[in-house]
Amino acid sequence: MMPLDALPLFAKRQSLRASLKAQVTETLSTLREVYLMPRDLGPVLPASVDHSDDVVVLVHGIFASAGVWRPMKDALTRSLGAKVASFTHAPGMSIDGIARSLAKLVESIPARSRVHLVGHSLGGLAARWYVQELGGHARVAQTISLGSPFGGTERAHPFPILVGRELHRASPLLAKLRGRAHEHDVPHTSFVGEGDIMVVPAESAVFPRGDVVVVPSCGHNTLLFHATSITRVVERVRALKEAARLELAKGHHDPGYHHAHPHPSAYDHSIHIRR
Repeated sequence: MMPLDALPLFAKRQSLRASLKAQVTETLSTLREVYLMPRDLGPVLPASVDHSDDVVVLVHGIFASAGVWRPMKDALTRSLGAKVASFTHAPGMSIDGIARSLAKLVESIPARSRVHLVGHSLGGLAARWYVQELGGHARVAQTISLGSPFGGTERAHPFPILVGRELHRASPLLAKLRGRAHEHDVPHTSFVGEGDIMVVPAESAVFPRGDVVVVPSCGHNTLLFHATSITRVVERVRALKEAARLELAKGHHDPGYHHAHPHPSAYDHSIHIRR
């Protein structure tokens, strides 16, 4: 993968003022995360799900809970009427373990529903592992990651045990995840916080397929709450929802038309950097 520093978008470093603003906002976001953590500790499933519904499954990161997704969940339900599901995984749980918990939750969702996976940090890695290694490609319409270190992070070195050993730069698990990125036609969007000091180097947060959305002056935890993150995630779900509506309408006008879940593959076969 081309380092982000080699791209014009990343060549310009943050100003001191922007860096300080990002640090202050990140501190406030971390406090907000702590406030929300006691919520949604158990599995949260929509009261009812129809086969034609869009279901967004939210997967949190390390040392957090599903409660940190409350603002994102509110935006998805308010703006789209999307059904939202989540679960809380224990600190230190492996990527494969989180992915298997995710698989159990998805099994409870009607088979023809469009499932969108949104993961923050470690959650984004588990979401993609489920798609590529546990058969999730048959159920999932798209994956979206917020600050997920697909290339590992230098910050994992002090934690050589439990899930920490899976997050270092030379992790065989992450190498496998990147190496099989194109084996299944499930599109991906990577969100990168321009002020993220937890994913080092910055290009580690980019999965080697799909779009990249760079959020200016945004730290690791701030990605959960930033207006740009929330707005763009809603846009991604809306795009597939609208595509499905058009597919269904086409099927009604053509009885011989074969319906399948739409994938926004037009923007997915190479990496595109967007702000």
